[in-house]
Amino acid sequence: MGFRWDWMHPRISVPYLPTLGPLHPDVMSPELLEDVFAVAGTGGFLPHDKDRRWSDRKDEWVVVDDIVQDRERTLIPTITGRGILRLHLYGARGHLLEAREAAAKLATVHAAEKARVVWFQEGPDTSASCNRVQLRTFDRHAPAVDGIEILSDVPTQVAETFEDFSAKLAGEGFAFLNSRLDTVGPVMVAVRNSQVSGAIGPMETMPDPIGQTRLLPQYFGVLPECRGLGLGRRLWRAAMHWGREHGADYQLLQTTVGGASDRLCQSEGLIDLGFVCASGA
Repeated sequence: MGFRWDWMHPRISVPYLPTLGPLHPDVMSPELLEDVFAVAGTGGFLPHDKDRRWSDRKDEWVVVDDIVQDRERTLIPTITGRGILRLHLYGARGHLLEAREAAAKLATVHAAEKARVVWFQEGPDTSASCNRVQLRTFDRHAPAVDGIEILSDVPTQVAETFEDFSAKLAGEGFAFLNSRLDTVGPVMVAVRNSQVSGAIGPMETMPDPIGQTRLLPQYFGVLPECRGLGLGRRLWRAAMHWGREHGADYQLLQTTVGGASDRLCQSEGLIDLGFVCASGA
């Protein structure tokens, strides 16, 4: 293929690799990207891939033969078993038109149902869907939080309300999480009037490619009628206490720009690593 890391590296404005998502800046390396290419199409997971907790087979892979690269931009396509093609642009925003045209063509070639372009920049883009990548390190105090419990420890009649909570927040991923409760780490909940009103989880850690311990991303939400009461902040801080107590070195998050989680994380002093933007081809 003749891929050149020294051409791509200067164009990386956000620490993010296709199929792996956001990464700690210290983790980014040509060797890691080579590993991503090596497992493409095999269904195998790299040992530090956060998605391996959800499935026994990797659903997204790099289409290595269709990578396009020169000194000014690198275009790396991925495809999923669900028929979604994503073309990742590492380069100036001025290459977006080229990327959109290339994504549309590749979608036709690979019979993909949808085509999207993903690009990276230091500031948000109001013309696209953008997520802020944020880093939280565990080198400072994270005290315990009263009133937040582990779902498996609450009374049975309260735990049973998690299903209704999950249905109401299905769009935030809780219906999926509810179907996997027996196979993942603990979920932390806030309870009001004997019902689950907010939740964050699963709480799990995983070593990253250089041996640091990463607190994995969680589903996080509060019922609409219970927002504005501080439950979200208490859940977040309880999760950070759990991470510190379980040896996490850091956590990476993607938050929708301007959303409640984004505002919360910004107010909690997380480190801003840039923006991942996406739009249809």
